[in-house]
Amino acid sequence: MTMPLAFVVTPSQPFPLGLTAARAAEQLATHTVNLAVYAPGLEAVDVHFLDAEGVWHKEPLPEYTDGVHHGLVAGMPEGTRYAFAARTDDAGRAPAPGEGTLLMDPYGRAVDCVDGQWLNVHVHAHFDWGSVARPAVPMRDTIIYEAHVRGQTMLHPDIPEELRGTYAGLAHPVMIEHLQRLGITSVELLPVHFHLDESHLQDLGLTNYWGYNTAAFFAPHPDYATAAAREAGPQAVQDEFKGMVKLLHAAGLEVILDVVYNHTAEEGTEGPTLSFRGLGEEHYYRCDPDGRYIDTTGCGNTLDFSNPRVVQFALDSLRLWAEEYHIDGFRFDLAVTLCRDGQHTFTPAHPFLVAAAQDPVVSRTKLIAEPWDVAMGGWQTGSFPQGWADWNDHYRDTVRDFWLGDRDVIDAGGLGGPTARLADAVSGSHGLFAASGRTALASVNFITAHDGFTLADLTAYHRKHNEANGEQNRDGHSHNRSYNHGFEGRTEVESIIAARTQTAKNLMATLLVSLGVPMITAGDEFGRTQQGNNNAYCQDNEITWLNWHFDTAGREILDHTKWLIRIRRDFLTRQPSSYPAREESNYFHWFGANGLPMDPDRWQDPRHRLLQFLLGSKDGFLDGLVVINGGPEKMETVFPEAEGRELAYELRYSTAHLTEQRIGTVFASGQEDIAEPYSVTIYRARGTQ
Repeated sequence: MTMPLAFVVTPSQPFPLGLTAARAAEQLATHTVNLAVYAPGLEAVDVHFLDAEGVWHKEPLPEYTDGVHHGLVAGMPEGTRYAFAARTDDAGRAPAPGEGTLLMDPYGRAVDCVDGQWLNVHVHAHFDWGSVARPAVPMRDTIIYEAHVRGQTMLHPDIPEELRGTYAGLAHPVMIEHLQRLGITSVELLPVHFHLDESHLQDLGLTNYWGYNTAAFFAPHPDYATAAAREAGPQAVQDEFKGMVKLLHAAGLEVILDVVYNHTAEEGTEGPTLSFRGLGEEHYYRCDPDGRYIDTTGCGNTLDFSNPRVVQFALDSLRLWAEEYHIDGFRFDLAVTLCRDGQHTFTPAHPFLVAAAQDPVVSRTKLIAEPWDVAMGGWQTGSFPQGWADWNDHYRDTVRDFWLGDRDVIDAGGLGGPTARLADAVSGSHGLFAASGRTALASVNFITAHDGFTLADLTAYHRKHNEANGEQNRDGHSHNRSYNHGFEGRTEVESIIAARTQTAKNLMATLLVSLGVPMITAGDEFGRTQQGNNNAYCQDNEITWLNWHFDTAGREILDHTKWLIRIRRDFLTRQPSSYPAREESNYFHWFGANGLPMDPDRWQDPRHRLLQFLLGSKDGFLDGLVVINGGPEKMETVFPEAEGRELAYELRYSTAHLTEQRIGTVFASGQEDIAEPYSVTIYRARGTQ
């Protein structure tokens, strides 16, 4: 029997980067490891480490290969804390063990704080995954649920207090039951890589709750583990994270990570020196010819993806999370930054994108771009290559305009906008994605995300209310395409509450009938509020934590969200597996209120705010008819024929209470029904012969 080859440390190797335990018997006995760090900015590197008795030691990495310092070091068993440091300080002195500027290993698998200093920890990768398989949800069936590990469970009364706000809490049976009953397929977690709080937040007594300030890209964030796991040590933290993934997978739920490879927690040049800056800042970070940082992220620094070593670093990190943690996909924060070339220009043929496409591990995960950054040429929605999906901000803005901005104008006596833009959005934003050779499945449709108003707040606030952030309400976007329905903030007026609830249901219904991949922000399914804060990145409190005590409107929105997801899944199961990627086999027929095909004048006339569309596939077993009335008056609608076929239409769903009472009624082509004001209604369509 041929045994698989294993990496064996004999002489020191410049690969793999990071810490690799020895395999040879004599080296196992002495706890010898191979250490390799890309540090082209240093002439010589030592490793400082703590032994089991808490005594510091220092050993050199004597070898140097293509910018990588490496060496064999004995006496570093599992659990050893370690860091790198320059051999001599700026004055030419050799720091004593444990002293000087200690630098974290960019490839460190775990972190721990010792006397205020962040160190890496030698851990193993072994974990019993049993027979649990990855769900492998097809992209066309995917429904993403964007959540925060801590905020998801901090206030849940049915989760034990010691598990709230933790990896284990997210995988508690109560939470899994909620996610399964809701019907989502994939949980997308805000950053769980080890991250730190920015200096200005520390000065304000706040924290970076969202976590977009990564300091270690191979290590899970320990603060999201239970107190018991943190006390047991970094290995237990790692195992708790893997246990969460295992339980979610066993429930059929994918795990997607929001990852931040565009910048690091070292901030600008005045920020802390934690790792990359000390190891070789002009190699890790984008700099101009004078050595000044080029900032395309708004965070003070930008990782330089024109350096092949930085590309390698990101791919190695992604591969570790996919292989060792069984992660199913990644959402890339400010992804345009990762695809800028040596001249700082975005290119869809960037080496990072090419390498990800051919990587046998990374290419098999879901790859989702936030397709913008803050520099010149930073808006690139639709420009990423095949194999990638993009957050579709065009979709977000269009749907908000139709249901919120236009409603504001109409209530003030105006006309609002026409239906043409909305039609393009709900049918997959073909104009955005066709040029890159991609279909509607490249469009991650969303109305809200962690950044901005919640769904409920879109209907309740005209202005942002970010005073708690300590920046005099200057932070966050001012143009939110929101509408407060006549009163700013919380109210007890029943008519306003009813109007807001109706709008929230319309937004959710539009999202879930649209072609593409829908993303729901955690808590939107039951009307979570952030009290008008549209930039709650630093609020680790009740502002951002999900409140599981629902009011009447919250229960109504939750019921409707579940209902809509069931209808979406039922429709997709009755289409061929290639739907909607095989565009030549699909159809999207557009009709006006009179049941006749839309004409150019109606598309652009803001007085015509009613739209019917029939969608399906030539090889499908079910069509769907959606009627959207974006106007203030109820409208008579005529059920259409489709390419000369008469159809029977069964009423399945409506956001309007009066229509909801008639669920199950069947109509035929040519018959009439009523579309209530500001409503979405869904019918199941079948041929009559």
